[in-house]
Amino acid sequence: MPQTADSGAAKRRPTLRMVADLAGVSTATVSYVFSGRSGANGSGVAEDTARRVHEAADELNYRPNRSARAMRTGRTGMIQLSLHMLSDPWSLAVADAVNTEANRHGLTTLILADGDWHTALDRVESDVAYLDGAGHDDLSRRHLADLVGHGQRLIVFSEHLEPEGFDVVRSDAIPGCHLAMEHLLERHTDIGCLVAESAIAGAEHGVTRYTPYLERLRAHGIEPDPAFTAPFADTQASAFQAAVRLLSGGRRPTAIYASTDFAAIAAINAAHMLGLRVPHDVAVVGVGNTPDAQLVAPTLTTVGPTDFYERQAELIVARALSPEPAPGELHEFPWSLFPGGSTDLDAPAVRPVA
Repeated sequence: MPQTADSGAAKRRPTLRMVADLAGVSTATVSYVFSGRSGANGSGVAEDTARRVHEAADELNYRPNRSARAMRTGRTGMIQLSLHMLSDPWSLAVADAVNTEANRHGLTTLILADGDWHTALDRVESDVAYLDGAGHDDLSRRHLADLVGHGQRLIVFSEHLEPEGFDVVRSDAIPGCHLAMEHLLERHTDIGCLVAESAIAGAEHGVTRYTPYLERLRAHGIEPDPAFTAPFADTQASAFQAAVRLLSGGRRPTAIYASTDFAAIAAINAAHMLGLRVPHDVAVVGVGNTPDAQLVAPTLTTVGPTDFYERQAELIVARALSPEPAPGELHEFPWSLFPGGSTDLDAPAVRPVA
């Protein structure tokens, strides 16, 4: 069948000029919008104009040539996230917040599941890379220095590292863990601990999330019962199994301090499976203040920073959009207690599902 002029035109790859004509703006304006610098980011392009450009691009199925833009601007439009445990609600919340903020500015988020973050980041260029498991040993420090030396912008989540050519996000969990324990100790003395195996091992040589559990009990004259400590590997299934063991013993705790929110949620689910009421038979507190804390019944009492995910996402995107690399700064997020139904004995009990 012979093609008409219109059908041939329809198959042509849409261009920047075509988007500009449909949106009623200049090609320079379209270029600015797709560079991620529209609106408040410095170009002076109004939000309404940027919206028309994106609508025109969607109608034409136009996609910017990222390789050409990278060569022209020195920017890739890419943010890389290296998250060591993708199933953790904390990691999911970080990824969701960054992706939402990145999309607002026309940036793409790439999540690295490879534990060898140094090799992965060295192979794939990005406008900024975020790491939540860099470590602070000599090898990790050398890897970070190597990436910075190659021009990679980095934001590292760490309770130990200092800024050395990269930004450090510090959200020290230990003071928050003390708050969690003090909250339970207001009404309980038989407190179990659902804690990562690595935290138990690390507590022999330093301070981990297991340390506040031991210290606060002893400060109240209570010697920790080894039978009340339930270690788990870094998976939700392992945390659930550990919680079942903790709550199935002949003498079970009346409260559980969990070293992460996902472990605390696993404890609530384990309690329900065993026919226990939360918090009336067993109270539960978690660590992290993840969004999932509000999605469980009863809602989870947790500790963590305020608006952490949104504020961190804004920092990551700002670094990606900045025309000049930052020298590296420390960004601190203090923790607070966020009471929920999992420790509120005055609230109506949530009955286990039969």
